[in-house]
Amino acid sequence: MTYTCQNCGTTANNSSSLCNPASEELESKFCGTPAAQVCEEKLTTMKYVCGGCGSVSADAEHLCDPDLIRH
Repeated sequence: MTYTCQNCGTTANNSSSLCNPASEELESKFCGTPAAQVCEEKLTTMKYVCGGCGSVSADAEHLCDPDLIRH
């Protein structure tokens, strides 16, 4: 079973590796979820930031205005 984090959009096969797991694929955008709600150890896996509100996600399709995070 695949789990999706309700805070950041990361997917995993093990729910314990996510900030706020759900057992279903989420359809909504993650915009408006502050990065502070993402587990600190998961922030390194975030690849995109929303240009509108600053929310982060592992997948661009979960944000309204995605931009690649440049480290």
